[in-house]
Amino acid sequence: MEDRKSWAIKDETILDDLVQLMGLTAHDKEILGSLKEQAKAAAPQLAEDFYARLSVYPPTAEYVEGSVDRLKGTLQRWFIELFSGDYGQDYITGRLRIGHVHVRIGLPVRYPLAMLDIVMKAGGEVIAHSANPGEATQAFHKILALDIAILTQTYENSQLKHLAEMVGNERLARRMLTR
Repeated sequence: MEDRKSWAIKDETILDDLVQLMGLTAHDKEILGSLKEQAKAAAPQLAEDFYARLSVYPPTAEYVEGSVDRLKGTLQRWFIELFSGDYGQDYITGRLRIGHVHVRIGLPVRYPLAMLDIVMKAGGEVIAHSANPGEATQAFHKILALDIAILTQTYENSQLKHLAEMVGNERLARRMLTR
């Protein structure tokens, strides 16, 4: 089996790969950036809804106990950045950092993914203020999909790293995973 082209795309280099795949355009960035003030207004309620759910469910509550106020601020900044209109290397690096924290604390990937309904609801409230809600919805879906791809990439990277350490190299680890 030959090496796959996608195997060479790692860490911060995933930005160009994903932006190209998803077709995130300058117009999408402009639309999202124009909604930043509305995102700032929606962010506190998003954080309340998000952490209200996590805090009452025992398997997720153990990850947020004692840190909810700090985490609310982090979530609000993350949400507002979805509407920044600027999705360069700093954006990707920040998203990878969030993913690495999730991996480091042992948070199963299913939990952040299961919270997306709350994020999409808040995003919909922001989009309602757009002059073109249809285009804004498409742009928001793209940037949210970009964030999900980056998050799941950090989990994949961690698993691959551990397997590569066990078998001696990344190429062999990747080949094992594809069988």
